[in-house]
Amino acid sequence: MTPVASESLVQSVDWLTIAPPTLTAVVALVVLVADLFVPEGRKRLLGWTAIGGLTAALALLVPLRAGDRSTFCLTADTQVTACSYTADHFTLVIQLLVLGGALLTALLSLTETREKLPAGEFWFLLLSSAAGAALLPASRDLATLVVALEVASLPAFALVGLKRGDRMSGEAALKFFLSSVTATAVTLLGVSFVYAATGTLHLTEIAQRLDDVPGQLQTLAEAGVALTLVGFAFKTAAVPFHFWVPDTYVGAPLPVAAYLSVVGKAVGFTGLILVTVVAFPSYADVWGPALAVLAALTMTAGNVAALRQLSTRAWSAVRLLAWSSVAQAGYLLVPIAAAAYSSDDQIGATVAYALMYAVVNLGAFAVVALVARSHPRNRIEDYRGLYAASPAAAFALAFFLLNLAGLPPGIIGLFAKVTVFSSAVDAGLGWLAVIMGINVVIALYYYLRWTALLFRTPEGAAEKVRHRTPVPITLAIVLTAAAGVVLSGYPQFALRFATDSLF
Repeated sequence: MTPVASESLVQSVDWLTIAPPTLTAVVALVVLVADLFVPEGRKRLLGWTAIGGLTAALALLVPLRAGDRSTFCLTADTQVTACSYTADHFTLVIQLLVLGGALLTALLSLTETREKLPAGEFWFLLLSSAAGAALLPASRDLATLVVALEVASLPAFALVGLKRGDRMSGEAALKFFLSSVTATAVTLLGVSFVYAATGTLHLTEIAQRLDDVPGQLQTLAEAGVALTLVGFAFKTAAVPFHFWVPDTYVGAPLPVAAYLSVVGKAVGFTGLILVTVVAFPSYADVWGPALAVLAALTMTAGNVAALRQLSTRAWSAVRLLAWSSVAQAGYLLVPIAAAAYSSDDQIGATVAYALMYAVVNLGAFAVVALVARSHPRNRIEDYRGLYAASPAAAFALAFFLLNLAGLPPGIIGLFAKVTVFSSAVDAGLGWLAVIMGINVVIALYYYLRWTALLFRTPEGAAEKVRHRTPVPITLAIVLTAAAGVVLSGYPQFALRFATDSLF
């Protein structure tokens, strides 16, 4: 009788491969402990420590740029069969987005923690969430994927509700918590069904075994796939699972809202890409049409709700950006849906669009944080005549809004939208491309109206008081604006991911 080859987990750990999320987590613990000993007047050092840690984590991506490293692998007869952690090009790009987004959030948060938020708790929670978000794109089994998702999400609940004594902050944290817990429960149920049907948690092995599921387990496998997708749809704020977004963004501290709009969204979309394209390709005929419909509903609902904000007397800049982020989520879903219909690599279009969106949306939030210092209510009307008070901030916000709208001189925004549009056309989803085109036109109205307001004559010149811009906020605006200009001048840097194979 021939002995059956057994699989075993290789115990050696490639520390360089896992260094970016590991370093971020270690710095989080260092900041938490240091908070006990640092005197109140020097708490700002904790913020700079967090920024230094995130910068070092970003630097550790450089030696991994080849994208050919893995660790925590299963072996059979000395042959690697599957790995739980893989640092491929897809992983590195998303980690760059996540850690870069956390770094810019940290810059925006330096003033907030000094004036309004408890420093030690804030930096620990932000770094912990960033560590989970950086781990998630490298996860190649469902257990690691769910753990990374929760490590990224759980600290975010506390971040949203960290404004002590603020009723809106507490309400926003509760809504965010309840929706995320529901999503997690649904995801775990789906994962358990998939494991029961396939007998494995590794994504590549699931893809192989789903093709050969016994008849009596077929219904269980289908239910597992559907529930897993529903759980991640919650995390991406896709319609109809988007109801928590506006109130959460408005109630959260501004830097946290910026973080959720970029890093939180990246976490959801990364998980969705991994489970659909890597683990469930054999069910593309199920998740493809479902995601296409979700994309159409999400972009339409987000843009229509943003338009409704214009009819209110004091429409909020943060609420408008919240609905804008819902609409942008719809655009990000398009290439994932297209991947079900086309053999060409469509996921790169989502990655390219996510890079553009992360840069310009964080930049917009940086300018909003600046205006909020003199106008705490942060109504759109407060931006009237911003050019007269701060020309540089006005030009920067105009540039970011035009990128989000997909208009020149925001070339990277235009190219990213064209790339997403092309992915739908190439996959034969002409109807979805038409809906996307209509929604882009709808979005032009509120983006251009906000942009025009920046350069109008202020109603009361005395109300527009020049104020000193904090250095961290200035740095965040400069970095995002510079990145947007570079990407607009050299869009191939982001758009090449539309054609490169990421897996």
